[in-house]
Amino acid sequence: MHKHLPNSFVFLDQYNNNIFQNNNTNIGVIYRNYNHPKRESELIKIAKACKKNRYLLFVSNDIKLALKVRADGIYIPAFNKTNKFQNLEKKNLIVLGSAHNQKEIREKISQKCRAIFLSPVFYVKKSNKFMDIYKFNLLSLANNINIFALGGINENNICKLKLLHIKGFGGIGIFKK
Repeated sequence: MHKHLPNSFVFLDQYNNNIFQNNNTNIGVIYRNYNHPKRESELIKIAKACKKNRYLLFVSNDIKLALKVRADGIYIPAFNKTNKFQNLEKKNLIVLGSAHNQKEIREKISQKCRAIFLSPVFYVKKSNKFMDIYKFNLLSLANNINIFALGGINENNICKLKLLHIKGFGGIGIFKK
């Protein structure tokens, strides 16, 4: 399992043809729709598009579904605190996680995550709390793991990512445009 991690990740909750029209193969797709009635059929459509475009595919919180669509890995959200994702190296799955503070970062490291999305970096509508550059870099430099920026990234502040100590970034809204 020596797959390298892409520099950018797209978070999807449904199939979006615009995302798969990009010629860049250094993109990962994270499917994280937890309660869609046609979740499996939607994910199969996304998996086919990912294989065609050579994107890495990660399924959020569902090992069985990830194995069924032959995903490249699992994404563990910050709210998931279980240790049931411990032995996924044997199944050849990459484990990614997300965190909002130092305690959650330590938790994701104990869950054997290969990389962590630290969020929110910039202002987002659903939360008044965000890290900005200084706090983000403090957390990123304090931990010996691949850190990706997530949250509030848009056209106005994407240039600020160069100031962060990151492996790459993930986005939801920035890729929908």
